[in-house]
Amino acid sequence: MTQQEDVVLVGVDGSPASLHALDWAVGHARTHGFGLHLVCAYSVPSFTAAALDGGYAAIDDTAIQEGARAALDEAVGRVGGAVRTTAAVATGDAAAVLVELSRGAATVVVGTRGRGGFAERLLGTVSSALPAHAHCPTVVVPHRGGEDAESIEPVRPVRRMVVGVDGSPAAEAALARAIHEAEVWDAELTAVAGVPVGSGSGILAWLPAAVDHEAVLRDVAEGLDVVVDRALADHPGVQVRRHVLDGTGAALLTEFSTAVDLVVVGSRGRGGFAGLLLGSTSQAVLHHSVCPVMVVTTKADDGWDPTAVGR
Repeated sequence: MTQQEDVVLVGVDGSPASLHALDWAVGHARTHGFGLHLVCAYSVPSFTAAALDGGYAAIDDTAIQEGARAALDEAVGRVGGAVRTTAAVATGDAAAVLVELSRGAATVVVGTRGRGGFAERLLGTVSSALPAHAHCPTVVVPHRGGEDAESIEPVRPVRRMVVGVDGSPAAEAALARAIHEAEVWDAELTAVAGVPVGSGSGILAWLPAAVDHEAVLRDVAEGLDVVVDRALADHPGVQVRRHVLDGTGAALLTEFSTAVDLVVVGSRGRGGFAGLLLGSTSQAVLHHSVCPVMVVTTKADDGWDPTAVGR
């Protein structure tokens, strides 16, 4: 069984969004007894400018590298001595760099805005490769403030959590992680299953009239209890509230994000081209959540031993 390092990997770029994510990562690392590894990644354009003589002018990346180091130094200074910290500047696409480094991390944390296309990388078509391909859970921390240092809002400790459960292996992996996080943070955890039953739409609208819709909802609730009780077998001290609600998983989790401190969602994280895109639920939650979102894939869960990391 693979033992992941007790390190939280954090992507920084000097923006208020990445510094806000860093603040969240510090709290996460302190609570788990982890260290931090800060990375500022930059890429040099793959093309060069044509020179007058028909040749090509080399692009000097010295200024870019100095900017990356300055952003990294600011981040290290912000952490201070709160937790043990290492830092490095890396060249290459930010998402690709973080995916590779996630092999030796317990969690990777990033913000949703930033300079140099971090926002597009994380929440656009290409950048969903990070949570989809990371070898550990990815936490995306939204920043709703402006683009100046004074706009960095204070982070909140994780006291209330919600996890989406739909019976899939990815959702079960997310549930296991959510239970572990709730245990470490001593947080309240709610498991939510969404069944769209609205009139004229939703899966139940396609069922024959003779089918008892309430019975369907009861069956889903019973199934949710089975899945949650099984996941709690080795965690007798954790209490999980369960709700089966009208609506899609994405809409419900987004709504819950206004009232909790962490949303946990599963995604298949498949390889190849399909893996470049997260599932519709996890992608939608990442785009619209008000609070941090932890994306857990079956790939990230493979070989995870909760007794091998933590306090």
